[in-house]
Amino acid sequence: MELAMVGLGRMGSNMVKRLLRGGHRVVAYNRSPEPVREAEAFGAIGVQRVEAVVERLSPPRVVWLMVPAGDPTEQMVDRFATLLAPGDILIDGGNSYWRDSVRRAERLRSLGIAFLDVGTSGGIWGLESGYCLMIGGEESAFQSVEPAFRTLAPEGGYRLVGPSGAGHFAKMVHNGIEYGLMQAYAEGFEILQSSPYRFDLGALARLWNQGSVIRSWLLELSERAFSRDPQLESIRGYVEDSGEGRWTVLTAIEEAVPAPVITLSLQMRFRSRQPDSFAAKVVAALRREFGGHAVVPAESLPEGDR
Repeated sequence: MELAMVGLGRMGSNMVKRLLRGGHRVVAYNRSPEPVREAEAFGAIGVQRVEAVVERLSPPRVVWLMVPAGDPTEQMVDRFATLLAPGDILIDGGNSYWRDSVRRAERLRSLGIAFLDVGTSGGIWGLESGYCLMIGGEESAFQSVEPAFRTLAPEGGYRLVGPSGAGHFAKMVHNGIEYGLMQAYAEGFEILQSSPYRFDLGALARLWNQGSVIRSWLLELSERAFSRDPQLESIRGYVEDSGEGRWTVLTAIEEAVPAPVITLSLQMRFRSRQPDSFAAKVVAALRREFGGHAVVPAESLPEGDR
């Protein structure tokens, strides 16, 4: 089949390559020209204007967005709403908030344009291993794009999970679970690193992946990270969040579902961005005031941690 990929970042560009390997005709667009030239080198049809995306596709057109969530996605949806025609399909494969996807689907439906929200997981490994695709939208649109889904995903790695919004809802919860898993591994490895034993953390990660109940792909990645930098001395413990962890926690609150692990994992990401937490200073000061407990003077901290 033929389709366009709009947004050639780390995932979008690799998805183009995988689609081309599968024999699909791909029109590639990116705001900056270099990724477009790279896509052309692999066999894609590169274009330099958004309008040209539509011009180079035959009706019914399929346009797949892989741009950052929020305003960039909103702007692209607005743009293609004016360029596409009834019967065309617009896909959002980014990490958009599921309520935004429901709203966008309703708007495009009024114009006769189908919308699929596709939660996409696989990261930089997706080119070779395939992408897990959680798809929300109408059955007819799903079936039209299924040849591309089949190429992008590993065996059993794509599914229509529900109507509009369901794909991004599933991806939101997927990422919330990811937060909790990573935090549990992180805490365990910190206990090991601080223990009286000189554990080879990479070797232990490899050992745990041989039949233990906590074996996982994340442990494989842990082994890789520790083999590259055994004490992780080259990186700072500063952890961003994409927004989906926040949305998962907010949704849990709205639905009155207890989610303490995911919630605390999100809070720990916020804590990682504070070299010296003011809240921790308050706790230390209060302990000194009511119990005479010792405090650590600020000047004893490394310059960058004050």
